[in-house]
Amino acid sequence: MTTNTDSGGFRDRARETVLAAVRGLVLALVILPVSVLCFTLVAVSVALIPIGVGIVTTPWILGGVRDVADVRRRLAFEWCGVRIRSAYRAVPADANPWARTFGMLRDPQVGRDVLWLFVDMTAGFVTALLPAVLVFYPFEGFALAAGLWRTMTGGPYGKYGPYWYGFVPVSGQATAFAAAALGAVILVAAFRYTPALLTAHFRLTRAVLDPGQGELVERVRVLTETRKDAVDTSAAELRRIERDLHDGAQARLVAMGMDLGTIEMLLDKDPEKARQLLAQTRQASVEALGELRDLVRGIHPPVLAERGLGDAVRALALRLPVPTEVAVELPGRADAPVESAAYFAVSEVLTNAVKHSGADRIWVDLHHVEEGGGMLRISVTDHGRGGAVIGAGSGLAGVERRLGTFDGVLAVSSPAGGPTMVTMEIPCVLS
Repeated sequence: MTTNTDSGGFRDRARETVLAAVRGLVLALVILPVSVLCFTLVAVSVALIPIGVGIVTTPWILGGVRDVADVRRRLAFEWCGVRIRSAYRAVPADANPWARTFGMLRDPQVGRDVLWLFVDMTAGFVTALLPAVLVFYPFEGFALAAGLWRTMTGGPYGKYGPYWYGFVPVSGQATAFAAAALGAVILVAAFRYTPALLTAHFRLTRAVLDPGQGELVERVRVLTETRKDAVDTSAAELRRIERDLHDGAQARLVAMGMDLGTIEMLLDKDPEKARQLLAQTRQASVEALGELRDLVRGIHPPVLAERGLGDAVRALALRLPVPTEVAVELPGRADAPVESAAYFAVSEVLTNAVKHSGADRIWVDLHHVEEGGGMLRISVTDHGRGGAVIGAGSGLAGVERRLGTFDGVLAVSSPAGGPTMVTMEIPCVLS
């Protein structure tokens, strides 16, 4: 039993060693051309900014570099369990090429990406290739001992001089055996250290690409601001609920109580008048109930709690005066606070579209993507007059603050004359 267990562990370790060597070799073969190409393109594109060409090409090239870096982040986690975070700043979808270019160039994460390209094609190339060298180089020593030394040295008399294998000068069968012994030592070292060396490559990548503590400080600052906005928003929402209850349903209920008192006095003296007041009181109760339902729906719609975000948005669209198409691709449900924030954000955007766009049709798309740990992505599109902006006093500014509480972003593309597309993204996972 012990022998079988030991042999199984040896096979697993050998498989892990060979796999790490192959992965390192693949990385090394890809790293050099891709990193050199990307680094060169970035340098040339940035150099062409003064003449205007780089304004157009730089965002595309930096976006490609980001894609390459994201692939390396994914491989680092899948192959060696090394997590490499990213902290890219959001660029508005409707930003002009000038703002997009310099917005990306000022992004510290983009600067780390470019620095990583230089490190990757130098130290990164060496650390990726080293696992493959440790595993495959010993076989050359074994081949020399098997007779390859004669070919490498030009014959038994060493016509071409000794062939150096590591630090062993191979010129005959005895030194060839010494080379084989050195190869065996290297193979033992490879068996023990190759997976760790591949992990070291990805740790080097993390040391350059990971945002580190400085970015975390910035993130804490942003989260502090969004938390303050959330507290202010919650306080304003409570004041609105209190005002609606006081001025609406509560006032109607007080009036109903007074009417019922009057009805009691009129039942014997003027039954006809009492019946009229009773009908009015019944209508007032219906209106008060409607106001309470609207108020509850404004706090947390029952359909949202019972059937999820997709059906809640569909129900919202049915109440709009403008025909609205809703497409939903959500394989599960997000956390309740995320669903609530997304619902009210969509509600605000749709309200703005109905009031200000002049469009005769609206489209809403909700779907979830797995990239970056999971993202709920919502877009609201209309072909109205356009001109929507995120600014103080606008409903979109409130939507941006609401999403910011959950580390979400809002992007608006609304040229004059339309169409208008509002895109919202909230990081989340679905259950």
